[in-house]
Amino acid sequence: MKSYIITGIAIAAAVALAWFVFMLGGAPKVAGAFDGFARCLTQKGFTMYGAYWCPHCQNEKKAFGDSFRYVNYVECTEEPNRCVASDIKGYPTWVTDDGRRFEGEQGIAKLSEASGCSLENQN
Repeated sequence: MKSYIITGIAIAAAVALAWFVFMLGGAPKVAGAFDGFARCLTQKGFTMYGAYWCPHCQNEKKAFGDSFRYVNYVECTEEPNRCVASDIKGYPTWVTDDGRRFEGEQGIAKLSEASGCSLENQN
């Protein structure tokens, strides 16, 4: 009977840990770890359009951690005319100054590849 209880506790702990890691979007991010990357995206004309209630937008923001403050971001619930003018049909949508569009959750690795911006800490 004791082995069933111990096994149950171990399984519950593993599930709780997996849920925690999933909710954080992977390993915890260091504050400001992607400052240089976020600034580079902005300098290269990348803008993210999103909505506060969108879970994919929240994931995209979480991936940047505190560095998201350097991303050019348009909150479509606050600036709907800007989003309509940019033909935003879903969230998140990344648009570049040269007209390229990346619809849906991209993740920082794909954004790095598309932009040529390095993911290394460039503070």
